[in-house]
Amino acid sequence: MLSTDAIVIGAGPVGLFQVFQLGLQGLRAQVIDALPHAGGQCAELYADKPIYDIPALPSCTGQELVQRLRAQIAPFAPTFHLGQPVETLQAQPGAGFVVGTAQGALLQARAVFIASGVGAFVPRTLKLPGLEVFTGTQLHYRLDDNACLAGLHVVVHGGDEAAVAQAVACATAPEARRAARITLQHRRDVFDAPPALLAQLQALRAAGRIAVAIGVAGGIVQEQGRLAALELTTPAGDLQRLPLDMLVVRLGLVPRLGPLADWGLQLERKQLVVDPATMATSVPGIHAVGDAITYPGKRKLIVSGFHEATLAAFGAAEWLAGHSLPLEYTTSSERLQRLLGV
Repeated sequence: MLSTDAIVIGAGPVGLFQVFQLGLQGLRAQVIDALPHAGGQCAELYADKPIYDIPALPSCTGQELVQRLRAQIAPFAPTFHLGQPVETLQAQPGAGFVVGTAQGALLQARAVFIASGVGAFVPRTLKLPGLEVFTGTQLHYRLDDNACLAGLHVVVHGGDEAAVAQAVACATAPEARRAARITLQHRRDVFDAPPALLAQLQALRAAGRIAVAIGVAGGIVQEQGRLAALELTTPAGDLQRLPLDMLVVRLGLVPRLGPLADWGLQLERKQLVVDPATMATSVPGIHAVGDAITYPGKRKLIVSGFHEATLAAFGAAEWLAGHSLPLEYTTSSERLQRLLGV
């Protein structure tokens, strides 16, 4: 079992800044997130879109903000456990908590910080009878950038930016890893993506490197225990079978509160109730910040989450120490400057 001072559940901007504030208090942190990368909703939904309300940054994209936050916490060398949804949280006799992930990892900590936003972001699934059993073999909701698709007919299902980007990535992969055939499948021949990406798609279609299949997916075809085709209803009402070797579904992400609701924490309208002075939840030793929480006057803004992470770190450090702690400033404190490596 891995042991640390603090576990931060959620690797979005507020969770990352929580690591920084904990580091200033001398508390080591490990971070868990259901997504396979840091950044949370900010990286998933606003990666290339400008954000205008971050202090001292007139404009930055979601990805730039995440990169800056990761650089800021680098002196504290946090350990990340990505692509691992949290399943259990249990208080230990005496003190501390054990957090378990869906992959079976167990982490022990003196304090826990929930920065899960509106919930863990998970892929929106394609609900067709019998399809789920192929998850992880022929059905995928995300492909590794280095996945080898040589010789396969890959069908990408979806019509927004993520689906178009996935099809383009498959078609422009190095030849040794490129699929034999790539089909982008959507209910209509209209795709919601940035102009530059749509131009790439059109060029690849014209070159015969991406085919487009239009219709509503209504079922699957199995042959000898394998997924062989999607059944489509075309706009004209005809039935069509779309052969495939691999199906990649990109329908976006949806937030789910998940098992957090079963951890015995006080909730109000699916949000965690906290003390606004310390961000402490109803369970001593568990703090919560960001969009996951509610208190009088709460505002769901990144900058508010940064403030909450600061109060949570101070509150937890004093709770663990059993007494109040002096306020130090990074401009003058030699201890803080040593921690930051400056």
